[in-house]
Amino acid sequence: MNSKLLAVLIMTTLYCFLTPIQAAQEQPSGFSSTIDRKTLPIKEPTYPAITELDARNAKAPPRFEVKPPEKAPNVVVILIDDMGFGHSSAFGGPINMPTVEKLAASGLKYNRFHTTALCSPSRTALLTGYNHHSNNMSSITETATGFPGGTGIRPQAITPMAEVLRQNGYSTAAFGKYHETPPWEATVSGPFDRWPTHSGFDKFYGFIGGETSQWHPMVYDGTTRVFPDLNNPNYHFTTDMTNQAIAWMNTQQSLTPSKPFFMYFATGATHAPHHAPKKFIEKYQGKFPEGWDKLREATLAKQKQLGIVPQNTVLAPKPPEIKDWNKLTAVEKRLFAKQMEVFAGFGEHTDHEIGRLIASLQDRKLLDNTLVFYILGDNGSSAEGGMIGMANENTYFNAVPETLDMQLKKINELGSEHAYNHFAAGWAVAGNTPFTWTKQVASNFGGTRNGLVVHWPAGIKTKNEVRSQFHHLIDIAPTVYQAVGIPAPRSVNGIEQRPIEGMSMNYSFDNASAPDTRKTQYFEIFGNRGLYHDGWFAGTLHRAPWERTPRRPLTEDIWELYNVNEDFSQAINLVDKNPEKLAELQKLFMDEAVKYNVLPIDDRLLIRLDPVAAGRPDLMGGRTSLTLYEGAVGLPENAFINVKNKSVTITADVTVPAKASGVMIVQGGDFGGWTFFMKNGLPSYTYNWLGLEQFDVVAKQKVPAGQHMLKLDFVYEGDGGGKGGTATIFMDGTKIGEGKITKTQGGMFGVDETADVGVDQNTPVNPAYKGKSKFTGKINKITVETFPKK
Repeated sequence: MNSKLLAVLIMTTLYCFLTPIQAAQEQPSGFSSTIDRKTLPIKEPTYPAITELDARNAKAPPRFEVKPPEKAPNVVVILIDDMGFGHSSAFGGPINMPTVEKLAASGLKYNRFHTTALCSPSRTALLTGYNHHSNNMSSITETATGFPGGTGIRPQAITPMAEVLRQNGYSTAAFGKYHETPPWEATVSGPFDRWPTHSGFDKFYGFIGGETSQWHPMVYDGTTRVFPDLNNPNYHFTTDMTNQAIAWMNTQQSLTPSKPFFMYFATGATHAPHHAPKKFIEKYQGKFPEGWDKLREATLAKQKQLGIVPQNTVLAPKPPEIKDWNKLTAVEKRLFAKQMEVFAGFGEHTDHEIGRLIASLQDRKLLDNTLVFYILGDNGSSAEGGMIGMANENTYFNAVPETLDMQLKKINELGSEHAYNHFAAGWAVAGNTPFTWTKQVASNFGGTRNGLVVHWPAGIKTKNEVRSQFHHLIDIAPTVYQAVGIPAPRSVNGIEQRPIEGMSMNYSFDNASAPDTRKTQYFEIFGNRGLYHDGWFAGTLHRAPWERTPRRPLTEDIWELYNVNEDFSQAINLVDKNPEKLAELQKLFMDEAVKYNVLPIDDRLLIRLDPVAAGRPDLMGGRTSLTLYEGAVGLPENAFINVKNKSVTITADVTVPAKASGVMIVQGGDFGGWTFFMKNGLPSYTYNWLGLEQFDVVAKQKVPAGQHMLKLDFVYEGDGGGKGGTATIFMDGTKIGEGKITKTQGGMFGVDETADVGVDQNTPVNPAYKGKSKFTGKINKITVETFPKK
């Protein structure tokens, strides 16, 4: 082959790989007249085949590259977890949050902005622009059902905002909490379609479930489990995720400064466990001796002073179950005040880290053309801590009531890695001032009203004002689309999309008196339901957050009626004075419920925890035997064989050196779990009951070097859940140890702990092997078998 022909072939090959047939595109300031952005992906043009042999004599067509409209802003959506309307200082609360105050001073506050009253539903509504039942997210992913509207599987006809922006030329990243991935898909087996990196985000760093320890988080980078610098005594997940977000943004802007980005920054704070650096907790020492009743009064007064609520607003009555502060004992007051000090420190620390993120935007001179949404809560503040709070939230999930004495023993550890704490419900009610109810209560604004600050100097002329138009999380996506200059897509990847259900808020940016565009919005969580329509609200409380069963059948629920145009706090129930209006709104609720897949309403809270009864997939598929091999680590509880409330046999086929040590198999962590391990050649079994009691069974005979069959046989004794039993250790068929386990956990071991083979990956079930849990032998296989009762 001559050199000239060879050169032509090389050029042709390079052209094919490096310069695909592409077309120039104009970048208009609004909707493009030359690009069909309603169909995604945007179709690349085709050109006639080139007939010229020599590249020197041909002209390459313009390169095709999808770009956003000209001057499209960066978009940063900040979402705080479980923060109430009256918590932040920006909305009259006691928690000092200078970052959100500063953004509000040069932006806008929205005082009638709404969420769904619960975590996963709020997040899917926010990130798509569609109601949570339309997204099949009637509840959290862990309680998904088989009914449309509640399957936990986002429909193909709904495409997340991140994917829409990505296919319009944006870089996209998510940091922090996600909680939209079905638990049966949260393993290496996938599918990964509903993980963040398959839902439009180029980058994800955070946790998949509903909560995590801030000191020992269960973190993923993309779809890979990673372990941050947990030995760093100053480690905190909010700081870590902020560092990751800043690093990603700096890198993206270094490489592609003209390419806008979308960042979703969703903290695990201030969801339980309430974990905060000690110096932030100490800032609030002695700040809450007057209790939640006085705090509600002080917050309302401040809200009026700031113009957050109308001057005629009164405090709605608190739930009757919440005791008056002045009727509490001195011991109760001491404990509860400490709980609030920890929570307040948690909140301020979160805002401090967000301040670092905002400062980085400012340092890069990006803040002016960055549309920032700072959403102060994905629902109302949480009353799931019950009447006295908890030092270890796992006690709630295992139906083990904590006592004051139990918590007082931990009072100086609240907020640290040695507690998994939650505060008393009275503080949640105070945090939702001026309303009555809390998270989970979709029938009251205490569960759904959250503060919102919008900041975009390049796009909003008005500064430091309050907006009172009625809006909802589903309105964020269409607001972003209008600001960017793109439409909500009609078709994505060949699938026709549902018409978007949110309404843009942009009309209100520079017009405080603009009439509301959202006239109607339904609400429903676990049977608590309500409807807003044209200034009126009707709702019914079906179950309080601290209750495990509904108060009455759905057909017998008692409804309330409020004129919320005149009664901001829902303090005056007009049901007796205007039954016709109630009937009108009840009918409209049913119409909306049919339209958005709300029906049938499923209030089976405890039953929905069982995948078989609820009708959702179960990765184990009813298996009673599971065989595991080396490398099987990070297995979430929802994807592992259920060993609770039944007899269990664990058989480990191992090859060991003399005096072998380390974990063979483990499930759970320092706040509850079990482990089958070896120490200096002795097989041992530990059952850690909620971090409160530890039961140890140690073999009386060491295992010599070589291959052996080690077996742990646990015989469950008693009827019902959480009972004890007898644990027996065998080596090659011979009994070498036995002991009693008087209590077990009947509900769960922990949201952010896993089952692992050959190592205890996160916090140790038994502190004896902390930092040295890796098994020193070889695990050939481990079999876990369960039996109803032996």
